Amino acid sequence: MSLQCTGSRSSPAVSLRAYFQQALADCRQLTLNLVADVQPELLKRQAHADFSPVSWHLGHIAYTESLWTAEHLADRAGHANYLRLFAADGLPKAERENLPDLLEILAYLGEVRSQTLKALSTTDLLAYASLWHWLLQHESQHAETMAMVLALHRLEEASILGRSPQSPPPDSDMVYVSGGESVQGSNLPAAIDNERPAHSVSLAGYWIDRTPVTCEQYRQFIEAGGYQQAQWWTPEGWQWQQAAQVKAPLYWTNASTFDQHPVCGVSWYEAEAYARFVGKRLPTEAEWAKAAGWDALIGQSRLYPWGDSLRDECNYGQQTGATTQVGQFVHTSPYGCKDMLGNVWEWTDTWFAGYPGFRPFPYAGYSQVYFDQAHRVLRGGSWATPRWALRNSFRNWYHPHRREAFAGFRCAAKER
Repeated sequence: MSLQCTGSRSSPAVSLRAYFQQALADCRQLTLNLVADVQPELLKRQAHADFSPVSWHLGHIAYTESLWTAEHLADRAGHANYLRLFAADGLPKAERENLPDLLEILAYLGEVRSQTLKALSTTDLLAYASLWHWLLQHESQHAETMAMVLALHRLEEASILGRSPQSPPPDSDMVYVSGGESVQGSNLPAAIDNERPAHSVSLAGYWIDRTPVTCEQYRQFIEAGGYQQAQWWTPEGWQWQQAAQVKAPLYWTNASTFDQHPVCGVSWYEAEAYARFVGKRLPTEAEWAKAAGWDALIGQSRLYPWGDSLRDECNYGQQTGATTQVGQFVHTSPYGCKDMLGNVWEWTDTWFAGYPGFRPFPYAGYSQVYFDQAHRVLRGGSWATPRWALRNSFRNWYHPHRREAFAGFRCAAKER
């Protein structure tokens, strides 16, 4: 795909420029807030062999921004001296603790941002809007990964579960989603390549949980010996469990204070085993998407479950610093589902792959390299997801054994 992707011609370029200036500033502030009160030495340490240190993510954000705004937009050389340190295919993860100090990396971020703003002042935004949206979402995705790494560092010190407001227990029933045609995906300028193109799907009717599975519900699986009984697991899942020997979700607490919070830090294997335990299954990605946003009355998909504007309808963007009670926010999807955006990512029973007509952007390896039948799709965002990566159509992907993401799930069942 050419870098020249059509933007929204209904908005004047000056409005787009002002939008991106503010969005870039807000997104960067969210990123910097993550590291403001953290010891610099902790930022350089690996919390897990499969995850880079926070400092590397900061440098990678700057390197990627420089690559696309300086070299591809402004035809100006980037910072070649940082190529090996911060390119995705540079240092092996095991060596990413060997980085410059935090002050140098922050200075690098600031220097690149100055160049970026110069490029923004001259770029044809109607032609390159998709690239600027992508840069915002790239930083947003790495900011959430940084929040995950910091959570891993804190695991031995405190739970990441958050506030538990005094309110009635949430609904624990299921809602029915009627069969028929709906639209999956998005053609909006902000949509990244794996969300495109919007396309029609046909589904049979099904049931889906009104809210994500809570800690109280999941505790029943733990106390019934679910982790020790092969009958609830697929052969692959049981093989993983026998090797991993986990006994609870990664971010688990037994405190009843958090009973109505969504379970957080489960692998796809754990989510699937629980679904079998309660006689249900995980929803497919298409089922999740339809339940989240398809408005049958107007024949269109909503941008968010409650409509097309984002204010305070869900727990996102590190506003609370942790999960909140499910059902705390009153807004629902067209079918009556709650918490479909924010709080926790939700596993689906779908392998990550391109939609029909997929075209890579801004480079072939961004999404396409993960179309390998080894990554499961997650939808919905978490409490740490910045708003630029939060919408019904946004897709996340992880190996089914990964537990470090702020991930939970809701169950589905076939038409009764």
